[in-house]
Amino acid sequence: MIRFLVVTLVSFIVLIPSTFAKTEAGKVDLAREKRMAAEVEDAVLDGEVIFLKDGANAGHEFMAIDQQPEDKTKGAVIILHGRGFHPNWQDTVYPLRTQLPARGWRTLSLQMPVMEKSAKYFDYVPLFPQAAPRIEAGIKYLQEQGIKNIVLFAHSCGGHMAMDWIRSKEGKVDKLISAYIGAGMGATDFGQKMKQPFPYASLKISVLDVYGSKEYPAVLAKAPERLMMIMKAANPKSKQVIVPGANHYFTDKGDELVKPVADWLDSL
Repeated sequence: MIRFLVVTLVSFIVLIPSTFAKTEAGKVDLAREKRMAAEVEDAVLDGEVIFLKDGANAGHEFMAIDQQPEDKTKGAVIILHGRGFHPNWQDTVYPLRTQLPARGWRTLSLQMPVMEKSAKYFDYVPLFPQAAPRIEAGIKYLQEQGIKNIVLFAHSCGGHMAMDWIRSKEGKVDKLISAYIGAGMGATDFGQKMKQPFPYASLKISVLDVYGSKEYPAVLAKAPERLMMIMKAANPKSKQVIVPGANHYFTDKGDELVKPVADWLDSL
């Protein structure tokens, strides 16, 4: 009897790692994403929830929220949220996707690939290429709607994914988008340095680099580097903007984020 109990206990211990296994490196947690979509969809009051095909995961459709201006449309802004969030996230994303339409800019907020909640920057790095098909699905959707002036806005980890996509286009990104907005660029986890440099210097399109004055140290430390690259690209419309008092998530500073973004968009 005692021997049986010991064997049973050992078998249970062996099974624990597989039962609670982490998401495989570089693989999207589709189950978590579907749960998030089900929860978020019912909470969307502004805009239309749509589902686009994910070219990196056969048969999977990811959620997006499309919101159109009431009057003439100047163009569209595709919004990429930060790590582990969703296209209706209250900080950063929601203020932009709901207020920019009032300034004549259609918004398309995309669900980006997610992993388990505890995943860090290094865990996400192999996942970055899987964001590319989603970005391009968003661009294709807007083009089919007759939109030609398309701007890409990316926050935090969404910025890493956007940068990976931009690098993959090898200098031809200007054929797909007319401008890029990066918010909270360069955020990683403690002791984890960025794997790839910012490709700002090689961009032909206009770039807006925006961050809060109370940002994460890594974002603040790399701000001069990002500005130098923007200046090197020599696009007269490109600039860097600091939002006073804002943290990495622009918590309670949504209006203060939207205004400089909208003003810059209107200047293009």
